[in-house]
Amino acid sequence: MPTIEIEGYPYTYTIEGSGTPVWVFLHGFLGSQADFASIKPQGTRVYLDLLGLGVDKPTVADTHRFAAETQVAELHHLLTALKLKDIRLVGYSMGARLALAYALAYPDALAQVILESGTPGLADAQDRHNRRTADENKAERIERSGMLDFVTEWEQLPMFASQQALPAAQQAFMHRQRVEQNPNNVAASLRGFGTGAMPSYWSSLENLSVPVVLINGALDTKFLGITERMQQHLQRSRALIVPGVGHNVHFEAPEQYTTTLNQL
Repeated sequence: MPTIEIEGYPYTYTIEGSGTPVWVFLHGFLGSQADFASIKPQGTRVYLDLLGLGVDKPTVADTHRFAAETQVAELHHLLTALKLKDIRLVGYSMGARLALAYALAYPDALAQVILESGTPGLADAQDRHNRRTADENKAERIERSGMLDFVTEWEQLPMFASQQALPAAQQAFMHRQRVEQNPNNVAASLRGFGTGAMPSYWSSLENLSVPVVLINGALDTKFLGITERMQQHLQRSRALIVPGVGHNVHFEAPEQYTTTLNQL
């Protein structure tokens, strides 16, 4: 798998297809580029492993690199090195938060940003503090006990309940790649780019000039509410709701997700 090295860390990526449009996919927390492997819209498709995440990744020595502004800068380095232009940037959950941050910093690099189950962060300072405390507790637990216990509990969160209806092999794939993450990097990601650690982008949404598509599963009521609020601030946005699925739309309904992208 090809890599681009930034500050000693090897970013891995895969490029498929050709021509336009150009799609770049950013996976979620505990994920990897393999999350989007079944999503193959027409055009050029670029799948990235984000900093420190993916199976059997080396430990990121400087944990400050997980901060939002540094991840945005390194993502821009990657996309520039790959000579990509007029990008349709697709992000899921944590990847959607990074995609939004990137769109605010480098709008001219993008033709469109697609946010699947995304959030601009937490507007209230106390809420951010509470979330940082909760994420610190999670990070310490991972460092103390490893990935298996954490992942087992993580998979029981209500927003993932609809995944229990997926075929066993599909669930096993997701479980395996979560468990095989580097625990040091996962802990650092929670501390540096958790929802409480990242900046709140709510007040910046009205300045975003890039067209935004917001994708949610109909069963993910929490993020449906966030999307509704986001649309009140965005200049150019449309919301698409996929019936019968929850938080991880592309994983639960890959064919419908691909069709949706092709129709944008």
